[in-house]
Amino acid sequence: MSKETLFALSLFPYLGFLWFMTRSGKTPRLALIGFYVLLVFVAVTIPAGIYAKVHYGEALANVDWLHGSAEFFLTISNILVVLGFRQAILQTKKP
Repeated sequence: MSKETLFALSLFPYLGFLWFMTRSGKTPRLALIGFYVLLVFVAVTIPAGIYAKVHYGEALANVDWLHGSAEFFLTISNILVVLGFRQAILQTKKP
């Protein structure tokens, strides 16, 4: 199985994860937004990878400005997830 196929197939379990996390109503809102921003990262990375291959003849990882721009969305996603769960922990510690 190619890495591209595996990448495409991995989207379905993640969408299921998002569906359950959203339906549960127990996930901190900011963290949930962070999990959804990860989909933005995926949506940006795919065309960026295609552009890198077509325009530069390189893999996305070898085109620094393009790779860094795509990774920005992963960083934002991670920050939102951490801040969301941090906020939830702090709220449970309040008297």
